[in-house]
Amino acid sequence: MEPAPAAPGPRLGDSRGAERAAASSSLNPTGAEAQPRRRAPAVAAVLPAGGSGERMGVPTPKQFCPILERPLISYTLQALERVCWIKDIVVAVTGENMDTMKGIIQKYQHQRISLVEAGVTRHRSIFNGLKALAEDQPDSNLSKPEVVIIHDAVRPFVEEDVLLKVVTAAKEHGAAGAIRPLVSTVISPSADGCLDHSLERARHRASEMPQAFLFDVIYEAYQQCSDYDLEFGTECLQLALKYGHINAKLVEGSPDLWKVTYKRDLYAAESIIKERISQYICIVMDTKEDENHVGHHLEEILKNELNHVKVTSGALCPPCRDLEQIILEQCYNYVCVNVMSFDFEETRRLLNMLKESNLSVLYPVVVISVYFLDYKSVPFDQKMENLMQIRDYAKEVKKRNILLCGLLIYYPQDEQKLQASLRQGATIIATLIKERNSGLVGQLLVA
Repeated sequence: MEPAPAAPGPRLGDSRGAERAAASSSLNPTGAEAQPRRRAPAVAAVLPAGGSGERMGVPTPKQFCPILERPLISYTLQALERVCWIKDIVVAVTGENMDTMKGIIQKYQHQRISLVEAGVTRHRSIFNGLKALAEDQPDSNLSKPEVVIIHDAVRPFVEEDVLLKVVTAAKEHGAAGAIRPLVSTVISPSADGCLDHSLERARHRASEMPQAFLFDVIYEAYQQCSDYDLEFGTECLQLALKYGHINAKLVEGSPDLWKVTYKRDLYAAESIIKERISQYICIVMDTKEDENHVGHHLEEILKNELNHVKVTSGALCPPCRDLEQIILEQCYNYVCVNVMSFDFEETRRLLNMLKESNLSVLYPVVVISVYFLDYKSVPFDQKMENLMQIRDYAKEVKKRNILLCGLLIYYPQDEQKLQASLRQGATIIATLIKERNSGLVGQLLVA
């Protein structure tokens, strides 16, 4: 499959990016800190994605269930794509879902993805993915890696630091896997349905994904395992132990490694994604030089009211370099401040920039067009009628995954009343950005 062009994507990770970059330099041959005598291992990933999602209770396999109108598996692929030292990503999907998967790769511009047909069980799907990476496969663009990561298609929040830990441990020990403390005590029932015995929770751990292996170790294990293993087994680390005699290194994973299993998990995942892409807001103004510009007052109010959110400002005045940089940094929330103008000129310019940037391919972009009105000097009904044309603009840009709505803020001359209006407006802005409610697209709200 031909690689798609690069697309901008949000940095949903935490603030440890610099630490991860330094730690991963040994895996990235282009890293400034890479040691010249230490060869970086070739790393690939295999994602079994052939499940039917029976426990989800919906007709669509869970890996294709939409979150913010985007399939769940696309988020997982993006998490792996962000890791530059993962060379190939092999996804195993059923034949009936092959065209669907190809459409996802094309629409969301995923890169370094190869598809293989899934088996009837999880282990058979993984085995098919490993076969595709083996050197003896004809007509393959893939190359055999030194280390292979196995990850679930429905664990979208895996971070690079966890991937780095399991790969590093696998290179040293032959196999490694992420673990988490048990939440519930595990009990064993007797044949008559009564309690037989329970496990001491503190002494056991839950096996999670990702897991990583020296490729030869796990490939040879799959070649040796029985049909029973392929049919009923689920634990890759156990296969490495049983057939390769490799005691896997267990790595403490993060709380975000949970697996989307039930329908309620989709809502939880959506909430996490909304929260993360709401952490950066740009206030767009026609000028940044005027310190008394009401946009700066609104910016300060937002900073005070949302102390956990990064709030910055950008100018629409040519050449718009600061705003272009903010778009490149994957900001998905824009508040366009219009003081005197009611003709949407500023908002249109911003929308054009966002459309040209292709920013909204992966996540919906929220644009709030803010207007200020002094009821005493401007007829309210007249200006409201002019502003209702926002519906037409909103309908157009919604096709590009841009959610546009309007906000009209009362602009009294009294300083205290103005501050109160700005605070009320800031509350509405925060709610619109956090909820990303497409039902409010084209609406004009009043603060």
